[in-house]
Amino acid sequence: MTSRQSIQLSTLTIAYLEWGAAGLPPVLLLHGLADHARVWQSLGETLSDRFHLIAPDLPGHGDSIKPDRGYDSAKIIAVLEDLMDHLGWKSAHILGHSWTGKIACIWATHHPNRFRSMVIVDPIFVYGWPSLLRITFPLFYKLLPFLQGMGPFETHEAAIAQAKTLKQYRAWTPWQQQIFEESIEAKPDGTWSSKFSIAARNGIFDDVLRVSGLVRPVDVPTLLIQPERGVNCFDWQLKPYRRYLTDLKIQPVPSHHWAFLTDAEPFNRAVSEFLMAHSQDKPPKG
Repeated sequence: MTSRQSIQLSTLTIAYLEWGAAGLPPVLLLHGLADHARVWQSLGETLSDRFHLIAPDLPGHGDSIKPDRGYDSAKIIAVLEDLMDHLGWKSAHILGHSWTGKIACIWATHHPNRFRSMVIVDPIFVYGWPSLLRITFPLFYKLLPFLQGMGPFETHEAAIAQAKTLKQYRAWTPWQQQIFEESIEAKPDGTWSSKFSIAARNGIFDDVLRVSGLVRPVDVPTLLIQPERGVNCFDWQLKPYRRYLTDLKIQPVPSHHWAFLTDAEPFNRAVSEFLMAHSQDKPPKG
């Protein structure tokens, strides 16, 4: 069974989904930019008999609080550590997709004691980018397909029509439909828009392009999931992970950047096998 909860942490309110029982090995599931916790439904159900899984709606996303600022990687990591402390988790297996794949790398670099293992799913922008690129942000926002689901849309029907053109929802299964429906909301003026806030979009992009994700060796067992049509298709894109992640396994899977939404079975199997192999490892000290 999936449980949805909302808790007040030291600085803000976070909503999250939960699978499995307390006392099982802990797993923290982090969604990517503009997504929310429900994208992990299939994986959570698959692993719930062996792990205790928590998937938060990250700040600015889903049903969590949406402050005007505070979306840099250091603050996001502080929120996640606050959440882990609330749960009584000194460490966990931590999985991040896309943007949060980079967040996980930064986190593991500075606080490896929080990690039993790390799974990074088709991570993006692992290096910092020149500040000059910040002037191209408006172009980024217009061109990136997944941001086209933000709206605003004149009607609910228009929002659905746009969603069906997006790669992660194109099959429009009942589960994909549920995920998209939970990502949007009606506004007071009658239009429909994403729950993902503009402040979060702007703050996260600024941090993603400014901060490098890997700057020194990280000795955390790591699985990099590489979808065959994802954003890490070339050897040069994998070089920083091979250079800095000293205990790295790269696992190809079918499908694209959102493999867990469109080809869940092989994705879930890859994650399950990796976590089972490392679930008996001694937790990090601290």
